[in-house]
Amino acid sequence: MKRFAFVCSLVVTLCSCSTYQASEANSMPAAIPGLHNHHAAGAVRPVNYAARMPGSITPMGEKVIIVNPNVHAFGAYDAEGNLVRGGLATAGGNWCPDIHRRCHTRAGSFRIQSLGSASCKSTIYPLPRGGAPMPYCMFFNGNQGLHGSYNVVDGNVSHGCVRLHVDDAEWIRFNFAHIGTRVIVKSY
Repeated sequence: MKRFAFVCSLVVTLCSCSTYQASEANSMPAAIPGLHNHHAAGAVRPVNYAARMPGSITPMGEKVIIVNPNVHAFGAYDAEGNLVRGGLATAGGNWCPDIHRRCHTRAGSFRIQSLGSASCKSTIYPLPRGGAPMPYCMFFNGNQGLHGSYNVVDGNVSHGCVRLHVDDAEWIRFNFAHIGTRVIVKSY
């Protein structure tokens, strides 16, 4: 079972690029390099994770990042409510066996409280001493935050943080977010 999980993790890491920039929407090719899904012929077909999020929302007058754990995606919206970038997001799981409880990402509206660097690491996980890489961590609810990960899957399996592909987290950190940027986590 461990070998199967490792292989699946490796395949996801190597084959799942989640990045989509809305400015490319009108000129986007039929296949987006790096976004994969197998079809009957055994070839690879793109999965556009950003398409799981609305192309626009009611304008909030400020930039906002919306995480939807039901569709395993995030969207970064400008002040006018237009999707700027979206992609795959892994939120908190229904059950974390190492801590013996549910570990959902808390739903609600929050503000980014800190902006980290490429060298962010967890102070908690893995138990007992932490040290898991969390590149470009952006905490919004105590110990819960958005961060890059090398284990982003189309599901909810984290301890409560929102895992993004490293390039998505880096883009948000340096091109979109600031202290106080709103983060909305939808209910499961």
